Amino acid sequence: MLSNMTSILIIYYSQNGSTKKMARLISRGIESIEGVNSIIRTVKNSDNDDAVVEKKDLENCDGLLIGSPTHFGNMAAPMKEFIDSTTTEWFNGTLIDKPAGVFTSTSSMHGGQETTLITMMLPLIHHGMILVGVPYSEKKLGSTLSGGTPYGPSHVSINKNNEITDDEKAICISYGKRFANICKKNKS
Repeated sequence: MLSNMTSILIIYYSQNGSTKKMARLISRGIESIEGVNSIIRTVKNSDNDDAVVEKKDLENCDGLLIGSPTHFGNMAAPMKEFIDSTTTEWFNGTLIDKPAGVFTSTSSMHGGQETTLITMMLPLIHHGMILVGVPYSEKKLGSTLSGGTPYGPSHVSINKNNEITDDEKAICISYGKRFANICKKNKS
């Protein structure tokens, strides 16, 4: 990794593939910004395509995004287990003043996407991170009939449809761009 390159770590857990798709879309937005790259990691062995996150990934990133499906209005246990294992990084201040954001997917419209996003934010606040949401200048927040919140990108897989809608895709990509620009400014 080049020292002048801004590096954003995306950590996700995906059970049915939706959160993984969102990670890829957000990464696409990040990668469209010059001088910024994204590193995609998973927790546990939830996916064979991506490496499992290591603590050194947290030290080396300039910004952190975490994504998890909603389980009873909260992040999935594998993501919570990883977050709970970051006590040493908390003591050392590894993530202080780094931008952070969250994203989620749910299987129903009222499945707890906003509570999941908020509960994922709480440990990031304890780490001293700077939270980045989706502003209402993103017009798709006003038109989406599925996922998308000011707290972070979201996807609703209604009737087990894992396809990300056009509005959800646009929110993920524009969020990646916004997050990349904020991380780049924060690093300079």
